[in-house]
Amino acid sequence: MGRSRKYLLIVSVILLALLVISIVFFHYKAYLLLSMIVIAAIMIPFFARFEWRDVGGREVVLLAMMAAIAAVGRVPFAGLPSIQPTSFIIIMAGLVFGAESGFIVGAVAAIVSNFFLGQGPWTPWQMYGWGMMGMTAGLLRNTSWMKTLWGKCTFGFIWGYIFGWIMNMWVIVGNIEALTWSYVVGIFVSSVYFDLAHAISNVFFIVVFSASWMKILRRIQGKYGLLQEQPG
Repeated sequence: MGRSRKYLLIVSVILLALLVISIVFFHYKAYLLLSMIVIAAIMIPFFARFEWRDVGGREVVLLAMMAAIAAVGRVPFAGLPSIQPTSFIIIMAGLVFGAESGFIVGAVAAIVSNFFLGQGPWTPWQMYGWGMMGMTAGLLRNTSWMKTLWGKCTFGFIWGYIFGWIMNMWVIVGNIEALTWSYVVGIFVSSVYFDLAHAISNVFFIVVFSASWMKILRRIQGKYGLLQEQPG
């Protein structure tokens, strides 16, 4: 992992730590607003990193198309909570095009899809969750584990739960005044079904479609020389 990517991870961890510290020790009252500001601040380095890269117009169009496909993929499945191909597409983007591209596709897909499904205080958390999903897929794409189907399925299954836990946090932060251990446990227990549905749908899409998607995306990448990995 390059220095710049390590820097981005460190920044994310520090900012999340600041969010926790501000809630626990400084007793802010505008918890939800504060969390949205911090989540937005976390994403700035990733967008900045992408902006600093020498990205051509065709590469931007390709990522925009990937994000649009991921966003539109949520709409037909709106009646089936947590079951959609969005996460699968974001993971494919990270695996083929790298960490920054995966983050951009994930973050943009969240905000674009919510133009159809509704924007709200959950949007920055979705942007962060899906962005980190794409980024970690990109960071791990050259490991032997992620080059196997079982590795990809395990990654998708785990992230089905991680994404759900991230989304649970915005609910908890938004109702911080009523915070108790039983309340927190209740939130996470009530999300188990939805997290499991998300995890299983990720595995399904990876098993059925990952080979063909990666073949097509790599062919486009190689043919047109788009989004080639750059040294960190």
